[in-house]
Amino acid sequence: MTLSIVSPVYRAENILDELVGRIKASVSAVDYEIILIDDYSPDKSWEKIEKLSAQHPEIKGIKLSRNFGQHYAITAGLDAAMGDWVVVMDCDLQDRPEEIPALLAKAREGFDVVLARRADRQDGFVKRLSSKLFYRTLAWLTGSHQDESIANFGVYSKAVIKEISGMRESIRYFPTMVRWVGFRQTAIDVIHAANDGRQSSYNFKRLFNLALDIMLAYSDKPIRLTIKLGLGVALFGFLFAAYTLFRYLQGDIIVAGYASLIISLWVLTGFLLVTLGMVGLYVGKTFEGVKKRPIYIVEKRVGGEE
Repeated sequence: MTLSIVSPVYRAENILDELVGRIKASVSAVDYEIILIDDYSPDKSWEKIEKLSAQHPEIKGIKLSRNFGQHYAITAGLDAAMGDWVVVMDCDLQDRPEEIPALLAKAREGFDVVLARRADRQDGFVKRLSSKLFYRTLAWLTGSHQDESIANFGVYSKAVIKEISGMRESIRYFPTMVRWVGFRQTAIDVIHAANDGRQSSYNFKRLFNLALDIMLAYSDKPIRLTIKLGLGVALFGFLFAAYTLFRYLQGDIIVAGYASLIISLWVLTGFLLVTLGMVGLYVGKTFEGVKKRPIYIVEKRVGGEE
């Protein structure tokens, strides 16, 4: 059995030595390769990857030409992976390399995907709250189950990775793609390490944009909600018009009300703008997809077959 460990790297200059050392100690019983993808990190992460690759022949380094994002960096790593099994993990050491043997042992029971469930997340209150809101909103918008205790960390068979790599759509979100391809999947509890004060690259703005991209890529529920809202507004307008006509025939209305006219105008105009905006977002994402630009661009490679 051969194993590929794929880890996107961003602002990790000071922890890459420890990451590599702990991975090597955890998977020494199998043939393995370590693929580190520098997502155009602003620090000296790439220089560190070059140094580690020169010291350890099992390490491959990939540097992207700009900051494409975590899930695009993961795709670059998956495309380069050669192992029968692939481990995807973050580089911040909250995904503990020591959990890899347990994931592999579970996979040997006949599973194609074994996900790491963070039973006790070691994040701050704000990070946990934002993550919970993100996943619950995403689940509601996409109509699919989202588990905030499961992220990218897990072990995946070559068959699963082949299907995921074959999905070349421009919007990437690795956990959703894993769920979509199916196969035999399970999850086991793992220990989640503290982040030791390291700042997450996901702030509220990036989480919001990520949720918006995923919603547009994997669900038409916003369009369906817009249709339902439109029907509701139309029904309300019809009932209001019927009520106004009835009062007029009864002689209760001599001059049409200014307030009702203004309220109707603003409500309908706002609804139309929201509808046009939602449709425009879908059209925009479709436009991005038909251009067929590369999902990522590699600037440099080290290790392996350079």
